Amino acid sequence: MAVAARQFEPSPAPLSAAVLDSRRWLIVGLLFVASMINYLDRATLSVALPLIGHDLSLAPKFEGVLLSAFFWSYAPMQIPIGWAADWLDLRWLYAATFALWSLAQGLTGFAGSLGALIFFRILLGVGESIYLPGGTKIVNRLFSPAERGLPCGVFDFGTRIGFALGTLTIPWLLVRSGWHVTFRLIGFLALLWLIPWLLATRGRLSQSRRSASPPRPALRNRLLPLLRNRDLVGICLGFFCFDYYWYLLVTWLPNYLVAARHFTILGAGLYATLPFLVFGASEPVGGWIVDQLVRRGWDETRTRKGMVTIAFLTGLLLIPASRVQSPMTAVALLVGASLVGLATGNLLVILQCCAPPEDVGLWTGFENFFGNVGGILAPLVTGVLISRTGSYAPGFALAAITLLTGLLSYWFIVGDLRPLSAHAARIDVSVSE
Repeated sequence: MAVAARQFEPSPAPLSAAVLDSRRWLIVGLLFVASMINYLDRATLSVALPLIGHDLSLAPKFEGVLLSAFFWSYAPMQIPIGWAADWLDLRWLYAATFALWSLAQGLTGFAGSLGALIFFRILLGVGESIYLPGGTKIVNRLFSPAERGLPCGVFDFGTRIGFALGTLTIPWLLVRSGWHVTFRLIGFLALLWLIPWLLATRGRLSQSRRSASPPRPALRNRLLPLLRNRDLVGICLGFFCFDYYWYLLVTWLPNYLVAARHFTILGAGLYATLPFLVFGASEPVGGWIVDQLVRRGWDETRTRKGMVTIAFLTGLLLIPASRVQSPMTAVALLVGASLVGLATGNLLVILQCCAPPEDVGLWTGFENFFGNVGGILAPLVTGVLISRTGSYAPGFALAAITLLTGLLSYWFIVGDLRPLSAHAARIDVSVSE
């Protein structure tokens, strides 16, 4: 289907070579660590759920509500935080939201009821809303189009490492100290990240006034035209399908290994680490491979969408993983199903190829909002299916089928990718010494 030509101004002028060489990968590294902490915080509840559920006598449907509560704030925050990432100084915006989410995580350790746990999970969602819009906007400003697949994969790789680290270390903390102390340690110690962040981003991490775009209509006046944009609609639908699959793993996999495969909480933590490590390691690999092929002249649209297709197809392994008899065979299939991570960096680049440079944060906010609607639904729907069927298999199958449905959006709704390669993704991010 034909796609109307996108008409927008090129990105602002680039950073000096010295700043690019010495600072941009340091900033990406800090985004990686922040993303890792982000998901370590999320993993704490998923891994601790058997203990929390026992202490509070929660039925599976109420465990699903608790797992879902984070997304009640995280999802609707995506659009305003995306707008803020486009217009505010990301140095301080990221620092403030990071501090908020770390405090919310630490304070969870003082909760003594389901209501208190839900409150702090909602607060955690508000703070963590910055991670994808903010990180994507920063990568968009620091790297040219043909370079963005690798850094996008690297900074988002941190999320999977965070969850893998959580499933490996949190069980030990839970057994040793209990879930209250575990939340406090993980939340409050994370605040130390702010020190290197503020040092590495001295000055401003935002568009300079001289390169800013002309005034545009208020956000509320721009929402309807944005929602009519075919590329944005396709990206949002596709990312919903991707995130439904991902959040099924994030919220239910540790509990599945305990309840259905009868691992101890320590064993479940160990074996849950493997799928998340593979998912995470696949992210920069998938982005790097496509970056290299595009630089060699391969068609950007077919190559990035092709990698997404290959990655999504591996998600079908989730179906036999829930049905085989052997627990170790199930773990092996879950590892294979985590090669879906090959798509992640390319999904972020697809958005950057379609969005006007000055609106990358806002577009990412829309994308992540719809993605996290999947985050709201996946734990709730899965909890209901478990309660009604006594099995995880229907929930796993639904997640795999939903993921494959996302390919229709990326191939038939999202049009050709047309990055402004002729302008070399010019940047004007002042990160002063």
